[in-house]
Amino acid sequence: MMLKIENFDCFYGESQALRGFSIHVAPGQVVCLLGRNGAGKTTALKSIMGIIRPAAGRMELNGVDLTNVAPRFIPRHGIGYVPQGRRLFTEMTVRENLKIGLMTRNSGPSALERALSYFPVLRERMDQRSGTLSGGEQTMLAIARALCIEPTILMLDEPTEGLMPSMIAAIRDVVIRLRDEGVGVLLVEQRIDAVMPVADRIAFMDHGAVKSEFEIDAVRADTSILKKYLGVGH
Repeated sequence: MMLKIENFDCFYGESQALRGFSIHVAPGQVVCLLGRNGAGKTTALKSIMGIIRPAAGRMELNGVDLTNVAPRFIPRHGIGYVPQGRRLFTEMTVRENLKIGLMTRNSGPSALERALSYFPVLRERMDQRSGTLSGGEQTMLAIARALCIEPTILMLDEPTEGLMPSMIAAIRDVVIRLRDEGVGVLLVEQRIDAVMPVADRIAFMDHGAVKSEFEIDAVRADTSILKKYLGVGH
């Protein structure tokens, strides 16, 4: 179930946000998009979901052309998305939020059980209004909701933002488990320490395009790569 994005151009009015953006994510692979603020990382994920319609380019999942598919149908093809800021229905309970995820692809009880197996604490919160959860629990719920569609590709936009180290570790472990179970993960992150333990490949973005890609071993062996593209040391 390879996801291939080729040469996406996207605009906000007259301003070009993506310039020939290309990426591919294979099953059981974690690809991280890194770049400075404004590099186009969030726009890239929104373009894949059809929230921002690319002006040019092609998207394919397992050989099926999804380029012009309406946004509401993208998740039905098995692409899960956890946006920055979680975007939960805060007045609804945990159970109701998860049910919305299940309805997307008419997933059954086994999908719910599997999603909850990653975050057992949510079982104790099923009838709690999601807006009253802690920040970490809200992130768990947002990921679990995306997992209810039984995705082959899961996209996460800064899932560790504002979280405590223990919660960051828990989410890292879930990403590793998903990878081991054959889910492809496209991860946008600002935190280098959250990326290095989970990534198979890092794609560095700048000015709306992927400038370079490296296998994680190459980055671990030469952290000057991080300084070159991000202006930071590891």
